[in-house]
Amino acid sequence: MNNLIILPILIPLISGVFLIFFSKNIRIQRWVSALSSLVTMILAVMLVHQVKSEGIQTMNVSNWEAPFGITLVSDMLSALLVLTTSIIGLTCIIYSFRSIGEDRERFYYYPVVFFLIVGVNGAFTTGDIFNLFVFFEVMLMSSYVLIVHGGTKIQLRESIKYILVNVISSALFVITVGFLYSVVGTLNMAHISQRINEVDESGILTVISILFLIVFGLKGAIFPLYFWLPGSYYAPPAAITALFGALLTKVGVYSIMRTHTLFFSHDTGYTQQILSVLAVMTIIFGVIGAIAYWDFNKIIIYNIIVAVGIILFGLSTMTPTALAGSIFYLIHDMIIKAALFFLAGIVITITGTSNLRGFSGLIKPYPGVGWTFFLAALALAGIPPLSGFAGKLLIVQGGFEGGQFWGAGIVLMSSLLVLFSVMKIFIHGFWGSADTFKGDDKVPVRALMIAPIVLVALSVLYGIGSEFVMPYIIEAAETLSDPSIYIEAVLKE
Repeated sequence: MNNLIILPILIPLISGVFLIFFSKNIRIQRWVSALSSLVTMILAVMLVHQVKSEGIQTMNVSNWEAPFGITLVSDMLSALLVLTTSIIGLTCIIYSFRSIGEDRERFYYYPVVFFLIVGVNGAFTTGDIFNLFVFFEVMLMSSYVLIVHGGTKIQLRESIKYILVNVISSALFVITVGFLYSVVGTLNMAHISQRINEVDESGILTVISILFLIVFGLKGAIFPLYFWLPGSYYAPPAAITALFGALLTKVGVYSIMRTHTLFFSHDTGYTQQILSVLAVMTIIFGVIGAIAYWDFNKIIIYNIIVAVGIILFGLSTMTPTALAGSIFYLIHDMIIKAALFFLAGIVITITGTSNLRGFSGLIKPYPGVGWTFFLAALALAGIPPLSGFAGKLLIVQGGFEGGQFWGAGIVLMSSLLVLFSVMKIFIHGFWGSADTFKGDDKVPVRALMIAPIVLVALSVLYGIGSEFVMPYIIEAAETLSDPSIYIEAVLKE
């Protein structure tokens, strides 16, 4: 038993419950939130080190051994994603101090953020398919509160679509888990993988795999199921949008990666071909949206969809190189998307608009904001040696190795178009003649810039230090490409 596994889930849970009783005391909420987030991040670092030195860690929540009890499992992929989530949670808390507003802070904002982190970390850590659903619901219920938090008109309008889509996908999730249980008779994910190899009903299993792809595709926003995302992520304040863009879709992507490598390796031809086509279409439609809009937030939101397609294309090739690239790119995208949404929030606070035709020349009065965005934009597009380059290079290399030349070519082409979309923001919003904005002297830019600077610096170090990080990424990819490693660690066989 390893109690370190549960602490990144337990500490945010306890913190969220504790903060409910101090909802009106903003000072206590801020201090407790920052301290709790910092402790969670430190524990996540320790967990990554422990997995690296001792192998996959497991914990039985009850006295029942796997596969009969509920098991938490932390392999390298899970540990790295928990660490990334903890970093983003900490920066979001810091950014919220000067951006979210005291009215929202007094109305249980910090507790709900912690409950969302509980759901995200739990989804990354659980070794039970039904408890994956449970943690999804914890995450989604928290997101329902955050998407309407503040009660603006656009938030209330978009929340209807967001909640409706997720309620439907959650119902389909339960139905799919029921179908899977009726075939294999277990909910433990390692045991499911073992049982599936013994079941001679490949047709039914293929149907179940497609149902899981639909469920997680809705949550991860793959083509054509991304229709709800641009409006829903456009509505909340920047701190909430950063949490959503960095974490929520990535839980759906992680779930596809986990289930389709652990459960459905028996029939990779059909399901992986479908996943490959959907991934490429996701990239294409995401890029179209990113280059079509003249809205700062909408361009970044559509780039979320592009990144989801790139990650899943790497998964669809099922080569070790591409899997490593997908994991590397997944972590990169979580970090850089949060930074970009933070920067978008700062720009909107200064200018009062996200329309690129409504302002220009921001780099002159705010050079720190402008050059931080420039670095983040280059990282997003995958310009070497920044963090987006190494992951995308591995995905393209894996695509060539797997014979998916068209898909790899589209991934390469998407880099140019993504660069065009974010350089459009830089050229029209930051370059040019400087505008003057009423009240911009009252914007706490220095305080707000702490979070994006930390994340962009981390992204730069992640890219430059990719050689140091790569052994961790390769270990995570090995667990995906060889399910027996996961099974043996959980079932102790």
